[in-house]
Amino acid sequence: MHNLQDLLHLMARLRDPQFGCPWDIKQTYASIVPHTLEEAYEVADAIERGDFDHLQGELGDLLFQVVYYSQLAREEGRFEFDGVVDSITRKLIRRHPHVFPTGDLYAPLETPRLDEAQVKQRWEEIKAEERSEKSKVPEQLSLLDDVPGALPALSRSIKLQKRTAQVGFDWPDALPVFDKVREELDEVLESMADDDTDGVAEEVGDLLFSVVNLARHLKVDPETALRAANAKFERRFRFIEQALRETRRPIENCTLEELDALWGEAKRQEKNAS
Repeated sequence: MHNLQDLLHLMARLRDPQFGCPWDIKQTYASIVPHTLEEAYEVADAIERGDFDHLQGELGDLLFQVVYYSQLAREEGRFEFDGVVDSITRKLIRRHPHVFPTGDLYAPLETPRLDEAQVKQRWEEIKAEERSEKSKVPEQLSLLDDVPGALPALSRSIKLQKRTAQVGFDWPDALPVFDKVREELDEVLESMADDDTDGVAEEVGDLLFSVVNLARHLKVDPETALRAANAKFERRFRFIEQALRETRRPIENCTLEELDALWGEAKRQEKNAS
């Protein structure tokens, strides 16, 4: 079987200025980012669908993205793949003092001396220390400094909320968040009544942020929940298309009431099958 060194060699050959692949040679960090995001989502999709036959291949595609960035950095003299491995290994040893109390990766295993809640608290303390070390101006250090700006909006919302909840900036439970969602929905309606296009967009954003907050309090991952809702919508709409195909009726000629009736039938069939 091929190994990691083979993959690194392959990547270097693809980027060879004289004999490499023209497409690979012209790529940059920025041009690869969309592919990285796509590969990460394909890994998540395979896991959600339980498609473990293809998970290995999807993980390989994702690993190749890391190898690609590392090759670009190697060419520029910034770092190499070994440095990537070294940095993540050191970080994980540092963040798991309950597993590696001496910092020795190969020290004899011991039962962790912290419970899960203590581990989580210590993890956040260590991350806070790392943020402080990274900050060029410590007095301007923010709790939100290392929440990536490029995350999908739903994922970033929940990370922002979790981070501020650490210092008590949070609702005590889910019930007040329900009231906040209703409040934001009313403000959307008010902006609509005022024909305020910019205001509607802003209030819809506030509404979505509040719904994410509600999901967090209910211990539901909003990104996963929305992906499931997307899949359900797609599944039911495909049912409508197939039903109309069988009766040779163009979907464009159907009324909304007819389509809604087929939607209801799709829901009933799903319920009976479950």
